[in-house]
Amino acid sequence: MRKSYPSDVSREQFELILPELELARKKTKPRKIDLYDVFCAVYYVLKSGCQWRMLPSDFPKWETVYFYFNMWAKKPESNEDSIIEIVLKKLVGLVRTENGRNAMTSFCIVDAQSVKNTNTAENKGYDAGKKVSGIKRHIAVDTQGLPHAIHVTTANVTDRAGAILMFEGAKRNLAGVQNILVDGGYRGDSFATEVHRILNARVEVVKRNELHQFVVLPKRWIVERSFSWLEKCRRLWKNCERYLGTSLQMVSLAFVGLILKRF
Repeated sequence: MRKSYPSDVSREQFELILPELELARKKTKPRKIDLYDVFCAVYYVLKSGCQWRMLPSDFPKWETVYFYFNMWAKKPESNEDSIIEIVLKKLVGLVRTENGRNAMTSFCIVDAQSVKNTNTAENKGYDAGKKVSGIKRHIAVDTQGLPHAIHVTTANVTDRAGAILMFEGAKRNLAGVQNILVDGGYRGDSFATEVHRILNARVEVVKRNELHQFVVLPKRWIVERSFSWLEKCRRLWKNCERYLGTSLQMVSLAFVGLILKRF
């Protein structure tokens, strides 16, 4: 019996995602470890910001935990969703249906966040606007702040170009989107044309200078709140991952843990 940690989810919450996590490995023989402990260990790394090798000893061995994380985070050769991304989509759909909404949203708010790299990162870029050398996280959320598309690029990629890449990769999940709300950084006919081509959706740009006063941009605070949720995980304060794909899976895992806590 291991010690409980504040980052742990409950057994009941974990049961919601257990079927998907078990799909990552064929059962050739009975599993000797508890997947609940493995998931809590992975989430502990994300929440605390510790290194894999510094996991508390009452968790399974760090090599085992890291092995399972790699399985859950690995994308199939067909470039379909990883197990973590499948779990996230399932949870987002459950929350929306419990709130009386359709599982797929018709309205998205899009934004990007530049994050500094640590010295372990292999992919680097410089965001001249934010004066940040690192990566850029692009997300599309609904009116509840739940993510429907996530994409990670180097920081030198513009917000518009990163959003287009995100829409291309999440085309099926955003099939019902009719309107997309963005800030002034996404203005331009070429961006709106590309969004219409990919998603057949309309782009609405909210500019601060059109409000004639200092106020919170309408509905824009929702996506900013989603970014602030990510900051509850210390490993996401900076980009500690070597590869962009791993950074993407860590962001997805953060949302998985945050949504699980709601059940």
